[in-house]
Amino acid sequence: MSSDDSIRPFRIDIPQSDLDDLWQRLDRTRWPDELPGVGWDYGMPLGRLQELVRYWRHGYDWRAAEAALNEWPQFTTVIDGANIHFAHIRSPEPNATPLIITHGWPGSIAEFLRIAGPLTDPAAHGGDPRDAFHLVVPGIPGFGLSGPTRDKGWEPRRIAAAFGELMRRLGHERYGAQGGDWGSAISRELGRTHPDRVIGVHLNLLPGGSVTAEPGPGELAALSPAERERTLASWRRGREWSRDRQGYADIQATRPQTLAYGLTDSPVGQLAWIAEKFHEWADTRNRPDGAIDRDLLLTTVMLYWLTGTAGSAARIYYERAHADYFGEPPAPSTVPTALAVFPEENFIPLRHIAEETNTIVRWTEFDRGGHFPAMEEPEALVGDVRAFFRTLRSREADRTG
Repeated sequence: MSSDDSIRPFRIDIPQSDLDDLWQRLDRTRWPDELPGVGWDYGMPLGRLQELVRYWRHGYDWRAAEAALNEWPQFTTVIDGANIHFAHIRSPEPNATPLIITHGWPGSIAEFLRIAGPLTDPAAHGGDPRDAFHLVVPGIPGFGLSGPTRDKGWEPRRIAAAFGELMRRLGHERYGAQGGDWGSAISRELGRTHPDRVIGVHLNLLPGGSVTAEPGPGELAALSPAERERTLASWRRGREWSRDRQGYADIQATRPQTLAYGLTDSPVGQLAWIAEKFHEWADTRNRPDGAIDRDLLLTTVMLYWLTGTAGSAARIYYERAHADYFGEPPAPSTVPTALAVFPEENFIPLRHIAEETNTIVRWTEFDRGGHFPAMEEPEALVGDVRAFFRTLRSREADRTG
């Protein structure tokens, strides 16, 4: 291994002075007014945020969260000029399948605290040891401990190339990939560009898998009644998204630097910017007080706050929107691909569209869950990942003889 490929052990150890500064800022919060009776329509409700801030200040334990993350072996390495932080959690099963799993925005590696154990050591969690994985859990360049980035152009294709190099440095010649949100675009691209190394890609969001324009009569007539209704529902959800929920992405895709000043200076501003998404994008139909554990939420917020990477993470939206391929349909991927469809995901995927550019071999629809299944429905996500790669392992065995 050359010095350029060096991999350095890493341990999270936040200075107490950083925590003291945070508590002082929370104590001095300047609160805005709020219109009466508007709920979530205008954004994060004042009362909900104040309650969460009180817990953050007086109940949440960062040192406990830090210790939990430090149970994972962590490392950093420089790839293409970016310092990439990652966990490399080896399974006790020697024949485990390597799997790189990637978060999105406003996520972090903390998303996977509930699924790392069942994936790496299924026998200890009531599963089959043959379903074990060696996990690689990187932070996206620019996010949290993998940030900030120091140059332009860190869009999904460049990130996928960096993660391919990461897996090479770790000695994983054949491996799987899993992701949601930005992690889905990165994982899909990793498989598309490394079909000789990636055995399969498991996604819980499919880039380009929904309709963005109202489907015409001819398009609908060619579909089955069930797929026709799903197509209309996909278009309606996309229209509602564009009207009421797209604003954050437009800001981050156009003026991430301006946004960064407020989020980097105000912990409550950073919390509101993230907590709103954790509520709106999760499945709260039977959990109106929130589908995601507030300690996990706050740990994610802390990883943005303590590293000052609100702006650096937001830049992925700008870089993608200004990439030369932006607006083009997804390039076809030949790698076996699975999609776990959770009903409250932001966009409703359509199989007939997905199959135009993806090699779909597994499509599983669940009756609950939203955008953050690793935190909302960890057992369902783990089960689907295991089932998908179980079928691919037999193919790998045939391949290697």
